[in-house]
Amino acid sequence: MKLLPAVALCVAMALGPATALPAAPPAAAASSADTQPALDELMRLLAARKHGHVSFTEVHVLAIMQRPLESSGELMYDAPDWLEKRTLQPRPETLVLAGGVLTIHRGGRTRTLELAQHPEIAPWVESIRATLAGDRAALERYFHVAFSGSLAHWSLLLVPTDPARADTIADIHIRGDGAALRTLEIRQADGDHSVLTIGPELTP
Repeated sequence: MKLLPAVALCVAMALGPATALPAAPPAAAASSADTQPALDELMRLLAARKHGHVSFTEVHVLAIMQRPLESSGELMYDAPDWLEKRTLQPRPETLVLAGGVLTIHRGGRTRTLELAQHPEIAPWVESIRATLAGDRAALERYFHVAFSGSLAHWSLLLVPTDPARADTIADIHIRGDGAALRTLEIRQADGDHSVLTIGPELTP
């Protein structure tokens, strides 16, 4: 497993298939003054949620594959920085992000990665971690953040502020309702993309 796709899967964890979004230039992605209050209120709503356990379905569209790759399973989140993505179909796999450590369990093997040793992927981890934590300042360290919609049905478009990072990920589009994330789409610079759709809350 390549490192960036592995972390991109973690980035998608606590969030009908969506279509790929057109790239937005950094200038267009910056939040305008009239959306600032709504963005701040959304961050407060997200920060108030400390736990999540939901089902998910995910579709990966890759240029090297003739058909999209589909998977499903469960996502779990505990504030401030514990994320778990448990894939059940088509084959078991578990990704756990705890603080600065990513652990991958697959096929009876375990691999552990220290994210501090891979600073180039920090923005993609922080895109979801900061969103879940309602930490706008952390998001804006790495991205131009564009808010659209209303608090009831909102959308965030994250575009890298560093052109070097834009060579890997074009943008990240997160949609939600109130304090609940509904879909997360990651578009890579090479045209590959993934869309993760969040299902309802699961009982323990």
